[in-house]
Amino acid sequence: MRAARILELDEITLLDPDFASLTDEAGTAALLGIPAVAARLLLDMAEEPLAIAVSDGKEWYAASFLFRRPPREAIELCEDLDDGIYQEERALWAEAVREYYSLLLGRSVTPALEDLPPDRLPSLTALLEEVWGKGEGVPCLDCCCGSGAGSAAARAIGMRPLSYDNDPALLSLGLATGRLLPGETMWIDAALAGSYLDPVPRGIAVMMGEINPFTTETWEAITGELLDIADEALITVGTEAEAGVVAGWCRAAGRRAEVSENRRHAFYDRWVCRTGRDEG
Repeated sequence: MRAARILELDEITLLDPDFASLTDEAGTAALLGIPAVAARLLLDMAEEPLAIAVSDGKEWYAASFLFRRPPREAIELCEDLDDGIYQEERALWAEAVREYYSLLLGRSVTPALEDLPPDRLPSLTALLEEVWGKGEGVPCLDCCCGSGAGSAAARAIGMRPLSYDNDPALLSLGLATGRLLPGETMWIDAALAGSYLDPVPRGIAVMMGEINPFTTETWEAITGELLDIADEALITVGTEAEAGVVAGWCRAAGRRAEVSENRRHAFYDRWVCRTGRDEG
């Protein structure tokens, strides 16, 4: 596991229960409660703390500080029990942490039943390629990724997806099928995505759930969060009316928006809203 290797350990337990909890302080409190006999500090290339690991003499435990800062007492613990200072790129540690929690999810959550018909992935890949061409190495968020159809399609045209959803069973399915990769996947609330993600050039949200009076507020919040962190976005829905609603949210956020019909599939991704930042 990469998180352990980065700290030159055979095994390590991250103290937060899941990836979404990395913004909370519970993991820090758990770290400080361990009767530690050794400690290791991980810094990024700007020498900001990324993680602190401690050993009770039997096992190693760590708290990650990707999204919060360690308290002074945690730094002092490292100074008192110094077992080494390590350094790594922030992006590589983030990938290792995503891998850790994705593998944990895959072991603990039963996958949902297969939800991807055989013709879905080729048609979605063709749609993304038509809109963006080959995207060699371009980062792309897959918002509400489900079991990973959008991620697999983005990867097929060369983009580097970063996938997130709040449904653990669908994520478990995507990880089991290989459409989602552990280092690229997060179990988080999509309406809070900006708390975990830096801005990227592109984002997708494919087959957004039904937009109706009961779900509008939720989907508007999720869409707004995606627009905040992706320069360009492609959102697909089932009906023209839903696409019009999404386009309205995009324009209200100061984005240009273009709605079109996609006839590649009889049901999935039928209506497309493409949006980007206004030039100038």
